[in-house]
Amino acid sequence: MRADYGKLNKKVRSIWECCELLNDVVDESDPDLDEPQIQHLLQSAEAIRKDYPDEDWLRLTALIHDLGKVITLPQFGGLPQWATVGDTFPVGCAFDESNVHHKYFLENTDFHNPAYNTKTGIYTEGCGLNNVMMSWGHDDYMYMVAKENGSTLPSAGLFIIRYHSFYPLHTAGEYVHLMNDADKENLKWLHIFK
Repeated sequence: MRADYGKLNKKVRSIWECCELLNDVVDESDPDLDEPQIQHLLQSAEAIRKDYPDEDWLRLTALIHDLGKVITLPQFGGLPQWATVGDTFPVGCAFDESNVHHKYFLENTDFHNPAYNTKTGIYTEGCGLNNVMMSWGHDDYMYMVAKENGSTLPSAGLFIIRYHSFYPLHTAGEYVHLMNDADKENLKWLHIFK
């Protein structure tokens, strides 16, 4: 999926057009929100504007952070929500118990693969999250869209977009052994964002 969506050839739409498309998306994985995702985007941007009025980039990040959910719509491939929304996690290393529904990882063949089931797995300590393969979802898609289209967001904005659903990191404090110094700096902004 990552290779297919990485071509960025599904549709060309403006940011606001994508926001409007999210009128048709209610994230089934979010127990706190049963409204269309456009409401979530606007509320997030407004909350950031109130709390951080001098950080325009953070407000824009809040507005677009979940735009990747357009991949659940037919015109963007119509991927099922179970494959695109919800929490993300690294692959290629042990699945931490802080991952949502951890018990189901027992059924994943990677769980029993000695190359993948250690704390660092195929990675090295401090390698940087940009060198870690994450589970596929709307976060990675929007990150690719922003990066490949020459976004002028600072690295912290791109970090927020890519890792805002990585709850084991920003909520449970897990997988920090894979972070480099830039990740640690950007994580401060992600904590503000969430």
